[in-house]
Amino acid sequence: MQLIKATTIDFIGKRRISFAISAIFALIGIIGLVQIARNEANMGIDFSGGTSVQLEFRHPVSIEKAREVLARNHLKEANLQEVKEGNKLLIKVGKTTLGTGKVAETIAELFKREFPDNAFVVESSSEVGPSIGEKLKKDTLVAVGISMLGIIIYIAWRFDFKFGIGAMLATLHDVLAMIAVFYVLDREINLLFITALLTIAGYSLTDTVVVFDRIREKLHKNLNDPLAKVFNEGINDVLSRTVITSLTTFLAATSLLLLGGEVIHDFALALVVGIAVGTYSSIFVASPIVLELENRSGKGAASPVGQGNEA
Repeated sequence: MQLIKATTIDFIGKRRISFAISAIFALIGIIGLVQIARNEANMGIDFSGGTSVQLEFRHPVSIEKAREVLARNHLKEANLQEVKEGNKLLIKVGKTTLGTGKVAETIAELFKREFPDNAFVVESSSEVGPSIGEKLKKDTLVAVGISMLGIIIYIAWRFDFKFGIGAMLATLHDVLAMIAVFYVLDREINLLFITALLTIAGYSLTDTVVVFDRIREKLHKNLNDPLAKVFNEGINDVLSRTVITSLTTFLAATSLLLLGGEVIHDFALALVVGIAVGTYSSIFVASPIVLELENRSGKGAASPVGQGNEA
């Protein structure tokens, strides 16, 4: 099945526009990153500290009713997760004015009063201190930094150093764009978001490698053609594959977003945004950056790239 026939779209010719759009997303993402570092963004308890309480009820309890109870008692920002096996309810609350150790006690008292006919036990209760949150935040930045370094080393070995730079900047663009969207929408930044972030980085890199591989093949066959023509042909050759792959994963992620429930809503939203951004960057960011680097090095025509690394 071929949904998209052979195309001759001038993607490279539109690189100035795509660079301008990407620059806006990157700038907002950098602002969001600074705010995250300052704890001024909507930080989850994984990073900012807070309390996690798990209750086990005798009978099933409605998560909507539980959320309503907490909202009426100044805990409307609490994050609730229903565990159907065992009628359990996991409640996460960020830093409050109640003080350390008081949140779990307050929640237990509220549910005793609101659900007198549904006995429960506090199965677990834990506090996440600000120092742990700071360590997690630093470890996250280190993990992203190491992944960026790994990308440039692998692509430089697999293709060429300029391709490595292009892949790294495109992946960094995806990370900043996702941060920008979550920061503007004031969505919670937590470990699930970081998981989605790294997942999308890998997804985008895979798509970029496919595009790069076809461009390299074209570079070997068309040594005398202008670079812009070779790059455009390479992108157009794999466009059908890129669109179909992205569309199927996008539909799956959208299903999670619409039907997955409150618990994974932000995670699914990050996947939806990331798939769209990752597909865009593999076409409009990674390859045009490599072309610009090639042009600056004085190469006006195609030349062999990555010979000896055909594995």
